[in-house]
Amino acid sequence: MTSLASLTSTASRTSRTLSAAAVFAVVVTVGSLTACTPKPDGPEPVAAQFFEALVDGDTAAAAQLSDKPAEAQAALNEAWAGLQAERLDTQITGSKYTLDTGTVKFRYTWHLPKARTWAYDGELNMVRNEGQWQVRWSATGLHPGLGTNQTLALRADPPGRASVNERGGSNVLVPGYRYHFALDAKAAGAELMPTARAVVDALRPFDDTLDPQRLAEETSSRTGPRSLITLRKSDYDKVFPAIGTRPGVVITPQPDMLPTDEKFAPAIVAEVKKTVTEDLVGEPGWRIVSVNQNGVDVAVLNEEPGTPAPSVTISLDRAVQNAAQDAVDMVGKKAMIVAIKPSTGEILAVAQNAAADADGPTATMGLYPPGSTFKIVTAAAALERDLATPNTLLGCPGTLDIGHRTVTNYNAFDLGTVPLSRAFANSCNTTFAQLASTMPPRGLTTAAARYGLGPDFMVDGIPTVTGSVPPTVDLTERIEDGFGQGKVLASPFGMALVAATVAAGRTPVPHLIEGRQTEVDGETGEPLSPEIIDGLRPMMRLVVTNGTAKELNGLGDVRGKTGEAEFNGGSHAWFTGYRGDMAFAALIVGGGSSEYAVRMCRDMLNGLPPDYLA
Repeated sequence: MTSLASLTSTASRTSRTLSAAAVFAVVVTVGSLTACTPKPDGPEPVAAQFFEALVDGDTAAAAQLSDKPAEAQAALNEAWAGLQAERLDTQITGSKYTLDTGTVKFRYTWHLPKARTWAYDGELNMVRNEGQWQVRWSATGLHPGLGTNQTLALRADPPGRASVNERGGSNVLVPGYRYHFALDAKAAGAELMPTARAVVDALRPFDDTLDPQRLAEETSSRTGPRSLITLRKSDYDKVFPAIGTRPGVVITPQPDMLPTDEKFAPAIVAEVKKTVTEDLVGEPGWRIVSVNQNGVDVAVLNEEPGTPAPSVTISLDRAVQNAAQDAVDMVGKKAMIVAIKPSTGEILAVAQNAAADADGPTATMGLYPPGSTFKIVTAAAALERDLATPNTLLGCPGTLDIGHRTVTNYNAFDLGTVPLSRAFANSCNTTFAQLASTMPPRGLTTAAARYGLGPDFMVDGIPTVTGSVPPTVDLTERIEDGFGQGKVLASPFGMALVAATVAAGRTPVPHLIEGRQTEVDGETGEPLSPEIIDGLRPMMRLVVTNGTAKELNGLGDVRGKTGEAEFNGGSHAWFTGYRGDMAFAALIVGGGSSEYAVRMCRDMLNGLPPDYLA
């Protein structure tokens, strides 16, 4: 006879080796029972042989100890296969008999894939025939809940998927389905051409390259269905009434994580989805079922529910993201805003309008000359090197010749001699060019790194670049760098970090996905000294109350710096600053005067809940 071991040789050899202890346990248990209650004519020895063969996976030998060898072996083989069992442990827990009938109580412990175990108690019916005990075979010899012509089967339940929520708790990604459409020529039969015409008409809004004749020919030449398109639920609902029941149309639901609002930071949410997909899948559950001769599940004999994965939280805040997105969407040119929470480094918003989206993730990766917003760094370097204090009187002429460079203020305005704080508030290029000229080659580079500009932050779920402030021995380059021109480059993300550093007193480590640590490549420096903080913060406030960002006055305690960065053929409009525990940077590419970036920030602040993080 053929045993299960010969059917699944490798698995059975492993089972036979691993189960030796279990066989010994059976023999010892039977021996103990026999020693305690000597019953030389009892059914235990034959039952022990049956269990020993079963443990070894030798279903043929086990079946020969029954009154129905062929039926028993078939049932045993089906059970091992249906359970996908790796091995079986057995234990005799008791027995009784009278004359020629008896029962042997047992405990089966099945070892199933993925370290699953299933244990239960049952009874093996025994009968004595011509003086020899045999197993009186029935399905209950496998499990007490099995009926005639039934077997056991392992069923895996798909794991539940968790959602992704934003900082405020609302979901941004939830489990759902997309729907894949295909066309099967064989299933369509004589209706292939009419179906192809209907399919092309229904899918034209999504794919206008389809042609009915070519589609029918391509489908006919395939042995299987021809893939057409995968649609989200809202589009599926529009298409299904037209072609969902047509002959040959095959629709397959595909599990997916779907955005709750496709306008909510779509690029960031898509990147987060790729990053956390595996974290959203919980542990699958499993069941043991009885199955009838037609392969239909009859009853659940054992069930282990799956373990759902915890939801994932990202730091984006719906209120801030929506306010920032509305603000950039009101601008015709490429516009973007990044907002960060200084106290924690949480990235609160990354917004770009459609024009900026064409260039990719420019809010966090695009590098542009930062213009006068970089004067925050130059002022900080001057304060740290004792070159000036906010009250130090410095010249702010309309133009200034330094080395081979003539520096000019906006419209050549001339303030004469003023405190550093006023030169900062009115954005005097000449003042900051003069300060930069007295610094060493790495002076601005080192200072910028202390404010997060230059180091790389590997933030899970979002690509980022802060900027570049290369050291230079060239006096002209250093002068231009001092007011954000020259070779200095920054992203809106990088300038938001600069403002966040002033707000927090040290550079926060930005992060997006809760529980994911950000790697930092480069030094950001120690916390700012009280003297630096007390110097920068009032100057940034003066920009709003009496300087170039007066349109933000009255919107709370806003502090920041405007910037207009020139390039060949135009200039970029910048503003970076903070209010309370929210730092932000805004850029309009080719936007011209910084007043337009200031207005964009005003629109964002007006769109926030009252006193948000103030």
